[in-house]
Amino acid sequence: MWAGLLAEPLARLGAKVTAIDPAPELIGAAREHAAGQGLQIDYRVAAVEDLQGAFDLITSMEVIEHTADPQQFLIDLAKRLAPNGLLMMSTPNATGWSKLITITLAEGFGAVPKGTHDFDKFIAPERMKQLMANAGLKCLDVEGLAFSPMRGLHLSEDLRLNYLVAATHS
Repeated sequence: MWAGLLAEPLARLGAKVTAIDPAPELIGAAREHAAGQGLQIDYRVAAVEDLQGAFDLITSMEVIEHTADPQQFLIDLAKRLAPNGLLMMSTPNATGWSKLITITLAEGFGAVPKGTHDFDKFIAPERMKQLMANAGLKCLDVEGLAFSPMRGLHLSEDLRLNYLVAATHS
């Protein structure tokens, strides 16, 4: 659901892709980038609650921690998920390690604009599973995203920094 992050790779694989973001400037930049690569992506300036239709795959990477109401956001995602559809999300974990890397270091050194993250909005995996269950979603898997200087960001059993979660209708 975030314009660009997975839209282009999915489009390259032949998927019919709809990508949304409420920020017109981000949609504009994403449209230009995709057009330059000859990709057909339906970019829309929209919020998930305004979207119509059902989708077989919904990705929401690094979004939920920026929403005013994570529970309502998941309810809105669940409404758009087709029967037997798959929801994939990523978010920072609510740990001291995540706060150090994401806010203190990434924002402190300018890799991410200052003020992008609010640690109080970070969601631990157990809380995410409960929020998903409340939205009628069943958590299928949780995988960590870790960072190391040699490998950069990579899949890991270590959930302390960030994690991916897959879910479907319960």
